[in-house]
Amino acid sequence: MGFSVSGSAAIIFAALFIAFGMWYTASANTFEQLNDAKSDRTDAVRAAGSSGVDVTNATYNASTDELTVTVENTGAAQLTLDSTDLLVDGQYQTDWQDNATVEGNADTRLWLGSEVLTVTVSLPSQPDRVKVVAGTGVSDTAGVTAA
Repeated sequence: MGFSVSGSAAIIFAALFIAFGMWYTASANTFEQLNDAKSDRTDAVRAAGSSGVDVTNATYNASTDELTVTVENTGAAQLTLDSTDLLVDGQYQTDWQDNATVEGNADTRLWLGSEVLTVTVSLPSQPDRVKVVAGTGVSDTAGVTAA
């Protein structure tokens, strides 16, 4: 056995060591990211299970062209106005948070359990229904009545 056999064996062992190091790093990072994703998914499912919304009233006032929607947070999870969406006849409404109040307070963006959110939106005609979707994915739909 000459130097060429020993040199070749050293190169092969060095290459195997480098390859194992790269494989271990890649697999460890992948498993860590997978576990983080599972944890995030578990948290999202838990938040959805502990939250709920109920549209208790949706009234359109033709004299003022305003739709007033009253929604109760029936869950234990705290919701935020920024992560809550309002759809009127399937149309996504924007900037409604500026005219919203939680328990009569217009300065808060948090919507805690058992608190009532009141939203007022200007519309040219009476819509048929409204849908409120919370950030946790729970939603409720109600028909609109005339004032």
